[in-house]
Amino acid sequence: MNIKQIAFGLLTIGLISCNSTQKEDNTKETETYPDIKIVGAMKNVMWKGELGSSIDLDTISDKNGLYGLGPISYLTGELLINNGKSYVSKVTSDSTMTVEKTFDVSAPFFVYGNVTEWAEIELPSDIKTIQNLEKFIDDKTLDFKRPFAFKLIGQVTSAIIHIQNLPEGTKVTSPNEAHQGQINYDIKNEDAEIIGFFSTEHKGVFTHHDSFLHMHLITKYEKKMGHLDELEIGEMKLYLPKK
Repeated sequence: MNIKQIAFGLLTIGLISCNSTQKEDNTKETETYPDIKIVGAMKNVMWKGELGSSIDLDTISDKNGLYGLGPISYLTGELLINNGKSYVSKVTSDSTMTVEKTFDVSAPFFVYGNVTEWAEIELPSDIKTIQNLEKFIDDKTLDFKRPFAFKLIGQVTSAIIHIQNLPEGTKVTSPNEAHQGQINYDIKNEDAEIIGFFSTEHKGVFTHHDSFLHMHLITKYEKKMGHLDELEIGEMKLYLPKK
């Protein structure tokens, strides 16, 4: 091999390396969401058993208009931050739970952001289910910066929420294993607030694989809180962040 061939080979390797680096940088840039912070990933918890802390909630410094949700580390409960107040729910029995206010808790994955101004939207009478709501929000926010937080306030006709309650020491390698010990709770004709995050790009990160939404519900008097699985909307108003 002569000197020209060696030089050409080195030049080719250099160009490939530059292109590779540029692609990686571009990928990182497109995955940056300045308005919403995402820590950890649901799929890593469910499939890889990454149950430990990815974030301590008391390290979030800006609590003005702060909203966030996720599970407790090691899947021992549910977390919700609603307008700067942090709620932790844990199972006490098949029909009872505790809801405590504290930031002294951690999560294996968590999505959060700050919203201080909301636009109130009347929900049409035919918007009753989570599926109806998802489509309605998607249609209403095509020109929004995504992902984003949203909330609903009003009466829930019925709902099912759950709280993770994984037995201590359980190893997790699948969603079925991750949901061991989970307890479901029925909500009937209660005033409530639902905090959610919407994204078409984060399935398996902070939404389930079949949904654009991740929502937690808390009742008006803060006695019940959990991950929202099923919903029949009574009279509720939708709040979207002002653009």
